[in-house]
Amino acid sequence: MKIIAKNKKAYTDYHLLETYEAGIELKGTEVKSLREAGANFKDSFCRIKNGEIFLLNLNIPPYKSGNIFNHDPERPRKLLLHKKEIHRLMGKVKEQGLTIIPTKIYFNNRNLAKVEIAVAKGKKLYDKREEIKKKEINKRMKEYLKKKR
Repeated sequence: MKIIAKNKKAYTDYHLLETYEAGIELKGTEVKSLREAGANFKDSFCRIKNGEIFLLNLNIPPYKSGNIFNHDPERPRKLLLHKKEIHRLMGKVKEQGLTIIPTKIYFNNRNLAKVEIAVAKGKKLYDKREEIKKKEINKRMKEYLKKKR
């Protein structure tokens, strides 16, 4: 598995509850661009429309060696999931007010582009502060134990 890009902001801004692996519908130049340059997850999210799930605001830069048929960098991309999974996600988003966000893009063993999406709940500011405090405390404890040895 070759990881192309990770959404670091997702881990800091959201509590990730469940993850799913989804295929992604790409054009030829998008695949080449992913292999070459990667992707940018800034403000990307998933939306369910007419029983299909789409990934919005994912920026895949245009292919450098492309021509006039290059893709639009921020076009909506369809995600490939089973109907049962889409209905389960739709229920969680409507009832519980959760969001669906992409966490990483990668190529699997058969060289197929996959997206890991997560059902997430937004963190409050105080949750973020607590997490920073815990990391700082753990860091100091490790430094103290190293000095003690």
